[in-house]
Amino acid sequence: MSRADEIFIQNMHEILEHGFSDEHLEVRPHWEDGTPAHTIKKFGIINRYNLQEELPILTIRRTAFKSCLDEILWIWQKKSNKVADLHSHIWDSWAGADGTIGKAYGYQLAKKAIYKEGEFDQVDRVLYDLKHNPQSRRILTNIYNFEDLHEMGLYPCAYSMTFNVSGNVLNGILNQRSNDMLTANNWNVLQYSLLLMMFAQVSGLVPGELVHVIADAHIYDRHIPLVKKIIAKPTHKAPKLWINPEIKNFYDFTLDDFKLIDYEYETLEEKIPVAI
Repeated sequence: MSRADEIFIQNMHEILEHGFSDEHLEVRPHWEDGTPAHTIKKFGIINRYNLQEELPILTIRRTAFKSCLDEILWIWQKKSNKVADLHSHIWDSWAGADGTIGKAYGYQLAKKAIYKEGEFDQVDRVLYDLKHNPQSRRILTNIYNFEDLHEMGLYPCAYSMTFNVSGNVLNGILNQRSNDMLTANNWNVLQYSLLLMMFAQVSGLVPGELVHVIADAHIYDRHIPLVKKIIAKPTHKAPKLWINPEIKNFYDFTLDDFKLIDYEYETLEEKIPVAI
């Protein structure tokens, strides 16, 4: 069993057995057929992943590695809000007539400000500080920008990343206001683990621990039977990850610079519906 499997299964049992149901309340999310999408949830779940031990990817179901990586590069490297810049269609439901998701995600990271050291956007400021001010306690990003929320296709779910260096080890905290646990939990964990690994490599550091803080961890009503089926499946060991060691600049990473080795997982025949 991978550590990611273990944590995921524990989280799902906790939500199913001790969660709060909003089935009698009015909710914003809905299914494609217009039916309200109710959830059962737990408040304030905190998970820790040691990236020196293994890559936190599920084996009880497949996590689409390349698509995860593509999206995190779209947000953090391309700093894009155009869905056409993605190789998948995961953002299509939230795109506007202009083909963008509004002033969200990559748009926010690309905003620039002038510091005494020069002009930076949020990503470049993090990369600069990791190299020049690694002991700083101010290395973080925030894309939950109040003044732009009304112009976002979707309010940011994973909205803040805090980086902290201890010796030569880079750790990070991912703050998430809301997490659709079946559809996106391991997706987000894998993405920000990969981001932390990339930042560590180009900064001459070693990736350490990712702490994932979730305010509202929920399972949608139509996902419950699938969750019960998935967490009962056999588990496998976590795969190994190869990252091209020649890459020294974050903006040089491509999808081809990453390979999963010996990734074994259980298949899921059913398509997972996505609430919108």
